[in-house]
Amino acid sequence: MTIPNETDVLVVGGGPAGALLGTLLARRGVDVVVVEKQTDLERSFRGENIAARSVHTLNQLGFGPAMRRHGFLELTAVSVYEDGRRVLRIDYSRFPIRTLPIDIPQPALIGIFNDGADGLPNHTLAMGTAFQSLIEEGGTVRGAVLKQQDGTAVSVRAKVVVGADGRFSKVRRASGLAADIQPMARDFLSFKVPRPGHWGDEARLMVSGDKHIVVLPTWPDMLRIGHNLPKRGLGDLRRAGFEAFRDGIAALDADLAPLLYEHLHSWDDTGFLEIFTAEMPEWTRDGLILIGDASHTCTPILGQGVNLAIQDAVCLVPVIAASLAKLPAGGVIPAGEFAEFQAFRRKHKQLVTRYQRMQEASLAQHTPRGTRLRRTRNRVLNALPVKYRLLDRVINFAHPIAPEDLGAISDTALAASAA
Repeated sequence: MTIPNETDVLVVGGGPAGALLGTLLARRGVDVVVVEKQTDLERSFRGENIAARSVHTLNQLGFGPAMRRHGFLELTAVSVYEDGRRVLRIDYSRFPIRTLPIDIPQPALIGIFNDGADGLPNHTLAMGTAFQSLIEEGGTVRGAVLKQQDGTAVSVRAKVVVGADGRFSKVRRASGLAADIQPMARDFLSFKVPRPGHWGDEARLMVSGDKHIVVLPTWPDMLRIGHNLPKRGLGDLRRAGFEAFRDGIAALDADLAPLLYEHLHSWDDTGFLEIFTAEMPEWTRDGLILIGDASHTCTPILGQGVNLAIQDAVCLVPVIAASLAKLPAGGVIPAGEFAEFQAFRRKHKQLVTRYQRMQEASLAQHTPRGTRLRRTRNRVLNALPVKYRLLDRVINFAHPIAPEDLGAISDTALAASAA
């Protein structure tokens, strides 16, 4: 596969944001190159819950049929338990959006996005291709140097480079844009076990003191479990022994105990996730913009990372298309063109971050008084219908979709995704 040396848009990172952005731009007739350092999509992802707002958006964009053909799990509710007793339940069907969040494997979702551009000659997907450096001239980004799987370097000039390469973004580091990286007080250890047939399709947050686990039903038949641990506490956890770790999880949720002792046998069955946030005063330079986790990394609370990334991509498409239409020959998209986009998306990110920090502080309570207040707050909130209005602003934040992006995917792409 030949990578063109010149394109309208160069997207670095083939995750949900990059893949979706590339396809939507190509459907508008924009020349786009999407590069992804991995050689395939078959790798482990932790963020596979898609919020209701994004599910609604993807249906409007025409990806619904392919998602249904693959299959997914609709999540109906989330319940919070304190020392084994339920103190709060959120029924997702009660939100005005009337769409349920889903769990779908991220490799499948990315593949569906990529298939949406199948047969479009202006779309190039380069797997196994890594970002090396930016091409800069007089302080303006003009493209990037990439390293292909065989080790050869290729320079791609573009009218805008989009950094969509995740929470450890190399484009962000190369850009010179300031980033405030703040480690959270705790990290996460996650694992999966088979989901019993009677389990249902509700998520659980099990809390006791300052310990908690998140239990998420996943498609097709598993439970994904995330366990908090103190920052830099993985070594202490390992020294205490795997059995002690497993016993601690079982103590938080007795229903899980038989599954844990049957299916969770060693540290190799777990995956570690470092939790931090990234805040950036500016996401853009002339010829460059960062989106998704590259520009606004958040914590796993509410599973908003993928949701924010998808919405970034959808909102950015019309901005890039309009900017390219008026761009003079040889020019790049100036940073000022993204000012309105950045302000709007930052508003959503800040709303999510405020809620996440509030929840993190609440879950970290360990004194009798602190845990008693947390339990009381959750019970009071549970009794009030206003809980749906409050949470709706965070998890179902509305965003515009350009009319040009609505509608079904081409017959060629639908056939490819069904194959």
